[in-house]
Amino acid sequence: MQDPGARPPAFKREIGLFSATALGIGAIIGSGIFIVTGIVAGVAGPAMFLSVLIAGVIALFSAMSVAELGVYLPREGGTYAFARNLISPFAGFIAGWIWIFSNIFVGAAVSLGFAYYFASLFPAIPVKIIAVIICLIFIIVNYLGLKESVLFNNSLVIVKVLILFFFVAFGLVFFRMGNFVPFAPGGTLGILDGAALIFFAYTGFARITIMAEEVKDPEKTIPRSIWLALGISTVIYLLVSFVAVGLSGSAALARSGSPLADAIGTTGSSGAVLLVSAGAMIATASVLLTTILGISRIVFSMARGHDLPALFDRIHPRFGTPHYAIAVTGACMIAAILFADLALVVSVGTFAMLVYYLIANIAAIKLPCEHCRYPAWIPVTGALSCVCLVAFLSPTSWIIGGIGLLAGGVLFLFSRRQASG
Repeated sequence: MQDPGARPPAFKREIGLFSATALGIGAIIGSGIFIVTGIVAGVAGPAMFLSVLIAGVIALFSAMSVAELGVYLPREGGTYAFARNLISPFAGFIAGWIWIFSNIFVGAAVSLGFAYYFASLFPAIPVKIIAVIICLIFIIVNYLGLKESVLFNNSLVIVKVLILFFFVAFGLVFFRMGNFVPFAPGGTLGILDGAALIFFAYTGFARITIMAEEVKDPEKTIPRSIWLALGISTVIYLLVSFVAVGLSGSAALARSGSPLADAIGTTGSSGAVLLVSAGAMIATASVLLTTILGISRIVFSMARGHDLPALFDRIHPRFGTPHYAIAVTGACMIAAILFADLALVVSVGTFAMLVYYLIANIAAIKLPCEHCRYPAWIPVTGALSCVCLVAFLSPTSWIIGGIGLLAGGVLFLFSRRQASG
């Protein structure tokens, strides 16, 4: 009989191009477009679609860096593995730590986002109970196996993309160009502030690199899936933000906690509102699924690199998943649900992800020349653009993000001291 504690030699390579792209879209299109749209409209006005475009271009540079890193080192862990091998163990640790730090709270916020939409349809159930239940369901789905998680995610992605295309097509019938006047009340600064915030909605484009050891033909599949996921998501974001302003105006969007549902509500169709609300719940659910999936793989990879306790690098002999990593990070996410605040999570989460992609771009700069797929100015531009966007975030996000980084540094020094002792 196989020892229950025994580890298989490797993950199973079960993710093809379609599933890899769907995982990327599932991680990108979620609470950002359904909720952050209102926040961005408040600072950028009708010009918010320019904020979306700028954030998409900035994400493109980092995506190119991540794509070539994923080909060079197709290992579980994404930027954690890239930075650890190309920069230093400390840089790798910080990349992994900042990912875990941000995504536990993002997962909690996404759970609450789902719960608020659900409670708007069924108000008798307390929001926090709904949030805990949905989070627990996706922890179990991830625990039971990658194949089940990927198939479920593919279904969620197809449905939510179709609902967003419905929003665009149906909304165009009631579109009013008058809602674009004045076009940019916040000026250039408002557009750039909006770009910094909406970058939060793009941050999942590198999710597939975290699971590189589970991807079929990773040298081809990883870069193609990143390009497809980012390209499709950017087109959808531009269309949705443009139509949303045309339906209700930026001021109304800024006042709303569920901007797309309220925008489609101006058509007078209760069925359309119900459908878009359902799309929001599906979108947040798919982001929650890929968030738990991604965090558990980062924890697994860091444990395998001896940066976290060895308990977390064990793979379940039957389900083939890092079950301890999923259980513990899932428990932390449920605990964080009690304290999650959406507006703060968006700002702090964006700060953390910009630091994460800054490290990825620096790793790409240090790639050996024979493995570089793109000119050197691509990762340099990606790194500089990440730094520039941080400047447009709130001071509160700098403080909380800085505390998170400091905590990671202290934990790294402590773990190294324990290892040497």
